[in-house]
Amino acid sequence: MENTYVLTLSCPDKPGIVHAVSGFLFERGGNIEEAAQYNDHDTGLFFMRVQFACAQLSREQLGEQLAAFAAPFGMRWGLHPLAQPMRTVIFVSKEGHCLNDLLFRWKSGLLPLDIRAIVSNHRDFYQLAASYNVPFHHIPLTAATKAQAEAKQLDIIRAEDAELVVLARYMQILSNELCRELAGRAINIHHSFLPSFKGAKPYYQAHDRGVKLIGATAHYVTADLDEGPIIEQDVARVDHTDTVEDLTALGRDTESQVLARAVKWHGEHRVLLNGHKTVVFK
Repeated sequence: MENTYVLTLSCPDKPGIVHAVSGFLFERGGNIEEAAQYNDHDTGLFFMRVQFACAQLSREQLGEQLAAFAAPFGMRWGLHPLAQPMRTVIFVSKEGHCLNDLLFRWKSGLLPLDIRAIVSNHRDFYQLAASYNVPFHHIPLTAATKAQAEAKQLDIIRAEDAELVVLARYMQILSNELCRELAGRAINIHHSFLPSFKGAKPYYQAHDRGVKLIGATAHYVTADLDEGPIIEQDVARVDHTDTVEDLTALGRDTESQVLARAVKWHGEHRVLLNGHKTVVFK
């Protein structure tokens, strides 16, 4: 694991890219352990994820040589040590099902994360954070104090050198400035009733309308509310015998599972942005 890396790249598609990448790694003693690629014919872009082992060069040397290699292809690329878990900060409000699920999976070794801090506009989960030995930051937020609160949040993110921010049912809208700061590295989860059932108590609204499907969507955060590139979705069937409480419980389970999969894939560098969509190499 110490000398194993994940290389992600995207560039305009043309013949020979796979050959060039594999040749580049071979010439430096690299052994490819896993590879996936995708050609988007609509955009003309090529995407690739390669996991490889290389003991001959350091990460810095590989990075320098990759930069020179990638330039003629117009590549956007990233090189990530596989053994290095992703530094993560989690935001939460008063619903803790997603937070609890992520913490348990992380502590069980199921998520490639290094959870550095939990940030909340309420105090509800400070004991949960303490039970996992994760620093808890209570930052109250109102319309009048939003700018100051977000400045404190950003200070924490920067202090922890966070590569990922997870909005685990954080029920506040991020400012456009913070969205831009976190572009491509903040993941949100919400129920999939939008835009039909907005506002408070969506499961009550859904039950009142007799829905037959409930679901959840995990996506990257953008300034366009709940419209960022989708990473993962899932649904569960319900019927007329299910109560509001049944729908709510099933919805929370679905949200937790969908968010966990999205976070895991992001942490494993399996998600590449493709405009307003994503490419996910599962």
